[in-house]
Amino acid sequence: METTNIQSSKRGYLNRDFEFFHLKDQKSIHFEYHHHDFVKIIIFISGKVTYLIEGKPYRLKPWDILVIGNEEIHKPIIDSSEIYERIVIWVNPAFIEKHNSSNCDLMTCFKLASKEKYYLLRPDVEALRNIRYILSQLELENSAKNNDFGCHILKNSILMQLIVYLNREYMHKGREGKEEDSDSSDLKYDENIEKILDYINSHLDEDLSIDNLSLKFYISKYYLMHRFKKQTGYSVYKYILYKRLILASSLIKKGKSASQVCMECGFGDYSNFLRAFKKMYGMPPKEYYKSCLERKREQSLHHFD
Repeated sequence: METTNIQSSKRGYLNRDFEFFHLKDQKSIHFEYHHHDFVKIIIFISGKVTYLIEGKPYRLKPWDILVIGNEEIHKPIIDSSEIYERIVIWVNPAFIEKHNSSNCDLMTCFKLASKEKYYLLRPDVEALRNIRYILSQLELENSAKNNDFGCHILKNSILMQLIVYLNREYMHKGREGKEEDSDSSDLKYDENIEKILDYINSHLDEDLSIDNLSLKFYISKYYLMHRFKKQTGYSVYKYILYKRLILASSLIKKGKSASQVCMECGFGDYSNFLRAFKKMYGMPPKEYYKSCLERKREQSLHHFD
């Protein structure tokens, strides 16, 4: 969560189309690594902040934009010596997807960011001018005092404009930006750990013990544990557990049984899986599945109002 007083989501859920926050503060806040059920757009305006996303640090510059999917583990590191100003937008993926057409997937920028493991956009002057104008209009329509005719429809359409622009920026400049920034001081990461992260995320159903990983990548297990912790902020064990639970959550939402999910996510022991899932999501898998169905029904009844 971006601030302690934002109560619009519970355990990372979002029961509306989207939430818009323009935040400005100067205080010391420590964040744990976390993920959300929704996607998140962060427009950095000012301050001294490094965002860690899937083990990579992004030292932000004014008007940098981050697009973070609903399975990415992330956290900000905030230097409280400067005022931290940002716009944060939480968006329900189902809301985005209902605007898709046969040849236009509006979730593309989030999917590409996850695939490429690159979540940063630095728009050029012209693109930024358009994006800033859209943001100003969105903030105006999102104001609690604005109850004009069609406000809800208008602010949704403005958000869709923003999503379209972000997709264009990522598809046209995302890879180019990655190549340009790969050697810059803004993005420093261990390529070996990046390869290990990619391997882990592609083999969550397999044996991912420290011994197996060190053999697979021909490095000392003690070096692996040290570098992994320094790079990601997680121990290897905790990262794998977190990613397996995120995968388990997505499979349970699709209606798979807890025993199936336990096997497909690489949990060797069913009781350990149940205990870990309940600790992370606050309820056992069956209850979690029922709560997801209930949220879908509520969203359908209210049309994401």
